[in-house]
Amino acid sequence: MDLLDNFKTIEVVTPVDKIIRQIRGLIVSGYLNPGDKLPSERKLSEKLGVGRTYIRDAIKKLEFFGVLTTLPQSGVIVNGIDISAMEGLFSNIMKIERPDFFSLVETRVTMEVFSMRCAAERRTEDDLIELEKALEAYEEKAKKHLPAENEDFLFHLKIAEAGHNAVIKAMMLIILPDILAIYRQEHVCQKDVTEGNSNEHRDILNAIKEQDGEKAALLMENHLQNVLDFSKRML
Repeated sequence: MDLLDNFKTIEVVTPVDKIIRQIRGLIVSGYLNPGDKLPSERKLSEKLGVGRTYIRDAIKKLEFFGVLTTLPQSGVIVNGIDISAMEGLFSNIMKIERPDFFSLVETRVTMEVFSMRCAAERRTEDDLIELEKALEAYEEKAKKHLPAENEDFLFHLKIAEAGHNAVIKAMMLIILPDILAIYRQEHVCQKDVTEGNSNEHRDILNAIKEQDGEKAALLMENHLQNVLDFSKRML
């Protein structure tokens, strides 16, 4: 055995990850329960000894996972979630450390093509209503030429929900925030891309409505091709 094999990679934990782990620990241990309100950003910043930007980023990430919700005039509230499921999800999230962009996107494309086929075959009327709401939120931002990465990903998550495969949805919740961060850093979602995506999203939703699994899968594959090509150039 090579001597180098005895060394282990040092885990570099960011302030955001440390904040997430503390909140997770409080929820799992029962100190924070569904409906409980988190202290203000200012108080958390003072207590934890970190800048408010780190607090804000941690809260946003936990909101994306569905663990927290920010309510106007009420603050940040803990959602009613399955603790055991959340604990496993967090464990998996923390194991993903600075993955390369291509691997994330390639995994996303594989999952989403499968998810699209499932959504077309299994969607309910309630699923269609949620998909329509998500698409309208995206289109509203696109028309105003505003950044719509969050709305884009939420639309794709609603497709995963319509596919009624809990494992696919959980895996997407793990990798999508990391992809979103790189999208913003590299300015992947520009105005012209956002406007073009509106039409593609509408075609995707129509295929789901028509329950055409093959057409839906092909549309999703084509929809994500540009991002996949972009990720290859970052290798």
